[in-house]
Amino acid sequence: MRSYLDFEKPVAELEAKVQELRSLVANGDAVSIGDELARLEGKSEKALADLYASLTPWQKTQVARHPQRPHFIDYVKGLLTDFTPLSGDRQFGEDAAIICGFGWFRGYSVCVIGQEKGTDTAARIKHNFGMARPEGYRKAVRVMQLADRFNLPVISLVDTPGAFPGVDAEERGQAEAIARATDASLSLGVPNIAAIVGEGGSGGAIAIASCNRVLMLEHAIYTVASPEASASILWRDAAKAEDAATTMKITAQDLFKFGIIDAIVPEPVGGAHRNPGAAIAALGNAIHRALESLVSLSHDEIRSARADKFLAIGRSL
Repeated sequence: MRSYLDFEKPVAELEAKVQELRSLVANGDAVSIGDELARLEGKSEKALADLYASLTPWQKTQVARHPQRPHFIDYVKGLLTDFTPLSGDRQFGEDAAIICGFGWFRGYSVCVIGQEKGTDTAARIKHNFGMARPEGYRKAVRVMQLADRFNLPVISLVDTPGAFPGVDAEERGQAEAIARATDASLSLGVPNIAAIVGEGGSGGAIAIASCNRVLMLEHAIYTVASPEASASILWRDAAKAEDAATTMKITAQDLFKFGIIDAIVPEPVGGAHRNPGAAIAALGNAIHRALESLVSLSHDEIRSARADKFLAIGRSL
């Protein structure tokens, strides 16, 4: 059953009427309603396209957080074969918020790292809503180093509101773990590609997104802090999250303009959650193009290009 966001109510009403007419046709109870059904379908499709063509940053934030949006596991199933996950950081334990492993992507043996939020209550609790603890980032470092040793490209799928801010995470060195993951990502001699598929929140995102190429889905967000947290810091009022989202330039369109990301991956009309298969395929094509442009480079060239990319951010502003 489709879940609608608050700003989608006009579309929801039209689609409910369309579904009602379709049910009548299917049951054989309709008499000459084909024209009306076609008219309503066209009106509904246009309303959806118009709505998503002019989303505000806050609306994009809601879309990026949509519970039916494809998550890490969906991308792995849709893009990889023979995926083998690895567990544990060899220091403390396993963290299910970050999943790491190896598999085959369109003829390439690759390492894949990403946050998983979970799709139901039990899964969300298991994966801690995609908010990793230090052991998750240390696991990511361990797997990145393995990929570097065996000359395997690294693909990162970013979808997190941020690193877990709990006391236990801080006690185990959260900031240090994020810093070391960022350093490991920047130091790789193999190509690495990041894709922001939902939320890219704070250090929790940059820890695995410091890559040669940073892609971003059309309605994803990438930010130094969540709009709610930023509103609390700036105005001491989380209710001003919409104002913060508008001010912070967190959308793919703004970030591409500033050179923070390298490419925007179009989503199906109505967002990735309406047609996950198409969204997954589009991202796969974008990752493949990025990978093809990097695999012929030497290790030194890859490191140099990555360093140049991040050092250049902000210089032309």
